[in-house]
Amino acid sequence: MRMGLPATGFLIAASVLLGIGAARSETEAGTPAQTPLAQALAQALDQTLNTTQWASTGPNRQEAGVPVAAATVMAAPPPSFFSFSDTVVSYRFQGPSAEPGIYVPRVGSRGEPVEVPKNVVNLFHADSWAYGTNLISLDILRSGPQDPAGDKVNFKKDFGATEVYLIYRGVLSPNKIFDTDVFAIPGLVKDIGLSFGADINTKDTTFDSEKRAGTFGVSFAFDVPDGFVNLKVQGYKEFSRNGLAGSPIQPNLTPGFDYSHFRSVEYKMTPEFELTYTIPLAFTGLPLALAGFNTLILPKGRYGFINDNQTQVEFVSQTNLVLDVGQLLENTPNRVEVFVGFQYWHNKFGGDPRKTLNTEEKALIAGVAYHLK
Repeated sequence: MRMGLPATGFLIAASVLLGIGAARSETEAGTPAQTPLAQALAQALDQTLNTTQWASTGPNRQEAGVPVAAATVMAAPPPSFFSFSDTVVSYRFQGPSAEPGIYVPRVGSRGEPVEVPKNVVNLFHADSWAYGTNLISLDILRSGPQDPAGDKVNFKKDFGATEVYLIYRGVLSPNKIFDTDVFAIPGLVKDIGLSFGADINTKDTTFDSEKRAGTFGVSFAFDVPDGFVNLKVQGYKEFSRNGLAGSPIQPNLTPGFDYSHFRSVEYKMTPEFELTYTIPLAFTGLPLALAGFNTLILPKGRYGFINDNQTQVEFVSQTNLVLDVGQLLENTPNRVEVFVGFQYWHNKFGGDPRKTLNTEEKALIAGVAYHLK
């Protein structure tokens, strides 16, 4: 049963956790969503894709040979550029998601936060090559009507918003590049790599979020007996858009303020710390794994309609229980998986709860993933 667990634990974490529970829509204050897990998964990929279990059970493993001529001569297949490659399509439901800045007015109070359900389709690809790894994730998120689509003509439409969120993450391993083990700490860290990536999003709301973010840092793959535990220390730089500033919906509040320029928002570079893990639960006798992450993002500067609020320390934690259904029912690991999970998000998108409503999220997650062959 354990042969399928590493792939199950990581791939479901990657193909499903990339943004699940992270309602990547905009905030009223102009702080587009983060995707903290996605930024950390490149670390996990570098550590996990090269195990013998992946090589023996992965969907693209090479066979011993192929018949030639009259099936009397066997020839080895040409070497592949990728030592591992997998593509996954998944669906998940998450809710109630928090959307900072979305609330119902209440007399005598600041308002009541609105809970938003989301349906998400994800296309995910991961591969490992001679010197590192690559990871690409494309999310299509459809909100319930509580988070309505809109534009400058029709502020709130009668259906939910749709968001497209693209993530790329890469890791380069100096140990692989230079064929050495210098970049490691024996008994503690198996590999130290360089991580880099980018986030791009768009969403059909009046806010008109257009996030563009880059990451660069160092990843540490810890030496654990089973599964993986990885830490990433990196810099995060974000650019975005506040389509409401200076619009007829939000008139110019401060004479002389350059609202037109403010629509292109630039945040400060900020440190980010991410811990990701997958723990096989072999003691259950089932192909189960516990996969999750914890991310801490320090303040990244000011936000708001007139840039009048300070972002806060942001923390997000997510844990998922993953079951390899194919392994359990048909002895075909890494084909079909189901998962349930929980996500907690404090100061979502860095929003200050004293200034922005609905910045705390407690969301349940459930879904299914299918590995393409």
